[in-house]
Amino acid sequence: MGQLSFFSAEARLPRIADLAGILCGPGQAVGFGRGTAARLSVVVADTWRADSLVAACAERGVEAELGRSDEGYPLLRTAFRADLTELAGRWLRGAVKSVPSEFVPDGPVLRLWVLTAGHPDAGGGYSLGLDPHAPDTHAPLASALDRAGLPAKLVGPRGGGPVLRVSGRRRVERLAELVGPVPAGAVGRCWPPAP
Repeated sequence: MGQLSFFSAEARLPRIADLAGILCGPGQAVGFGRGTAARLSVVVADTWRADSLVAACAERGVEAELGRSDEGYPLLRTAFRADLTELAGRWLRGAVKSVPSEFVPDGPVLRLWVLTAGHPDAGGGYSLGLDPHAPDTHAPLASALDRAGLPAKLVGPRGGGPVLRVSGRRRVERLAELVGPVPAGAVGRCWPPAP
């Protein structure tokens, strides 16, 4: 058995700040009542992802409900909550999603990002989905991954994106180490392959 990384998803207790992983992908934060409450929501591609995210929210004391988007995809949404205002405040500039300055994703945040929008790519790398409606977050998230020791290439819509592609065996193995084991119910080869 390998040594547990200090930064891995299993190295510390879950925190509400970990839910930033949802916002790294296509998730949205919305404030309410002049900063007294906020809610998170995200549309995901698969039911297992939605179920895993509901469980991850519950581990952090945040109840989330499942629904369906207009296109029929699973939709996760929290209630408006006071304990989400700090997270939303860091990720919003007015009503626009923005990456906090000097943000560095750790294992728990990366795990939630992978749950939300991660998938292996044909070249042996691993792609972390981005928010197509928030293009100004793409370059800052690439910089954040670089600061986390996971340099990634920004791939646009023509290349199957927007995604940040982590390439190279060692980098993908490092990502796998940080995000921890494959969640229960995961379908297919969707998780970063462990060494």
